[in-house]
Amino acid sequence: MSSIQNVHARGVAGRAPVALAEESAAGAVSAPLLLLLATTAGLSVASLYYSQPMLGVLGPDMQADSRVVGLVPTLTQLGYALGILLLAPLGDRFDRRRIIVIKSIALMLALLLSGLAPGMGALLAASLAVGLAATVAQDVVPAAATLAPAAQRGRMVGTVMTGLLLGILLSRVVSGFVAQQWGWRTVYVAAAVAIALLTVAVWRGLPRFAPTTQLGYGALIGSMVALWRQHAALRRAAWAQGLLAVGFSAFWSTLAVMLHSQFNLGTAA
Repeated sequence: MSSIQNVHARGVAGRAPVALAEESAAGAVSAPLLLLLATTAGLSVASLYYSQPMLGVLGPDMQADSRVVGLVPTLTQLGYALGILLLAPLGDRFDRRRIIVIKSIALMLALLLSGLAPGMGALLAASLAVGLAATVAQDVVPAAATLAPAAQRGRMVGTVMTGLLLGILLSRVVSGFVAQQWGWRTVYVAAAVAIALLTVAVWRGLPRFAPTTQLGYGALIGSMVALWRQHAALRRAAWAQGLLAVGFSAFWSTLAVMLHSQFNLGTAA
């Protein structure tokens, strides 16, 4: 998905975004800033997967059957897809730092609502919101590419992507362990606290970015249609990644329920 956004940035603006940062002017990016970007990408994308190991215990606690519980990760992924489509292009139009901060605040609130949800209706609504706001990861990767000098761009983007992938891999381990020890609601509340602290760090440590286009929102979204028609490689990548995401989510979302109901294993397993 991030590759689609990068193509969009080049196609609409005709050039890479310009960062208003001393790091870019000096031709180097500090290690703390790189760590901040990688951590932001990892923690934000981890929010998409916290629910999956907990589905087996979440259902009985909320008095919902497996079909309804399965909507939690489904709506989270749907929100993520909608966020990439409808929100990620705003990085060309507005200061990307401001977008990252706003999305991080929204993600914190959505996670907190998930942890405090009184019923399945509120939890499902919060799950959709989590997916929408978790697209902050898709703003961090282009930000890293913008800040990095040409000689360091591959290494820096690779480091940020490593943080993102670690978030995907470790989110289930952490949420499963925490849910078994302290309950599934604790996972969401702790994640909200982590995002809140991260938001402060991003607000203080990330430089501002200059917009690269003055297109209105409608024209900005419409420009993606032209990119879709123009680039066959983009269409193939989108279909391939979409189908992989469907299979990936279908496996992990059903596995936890099966392990809990048929093998009596806890969330940590």
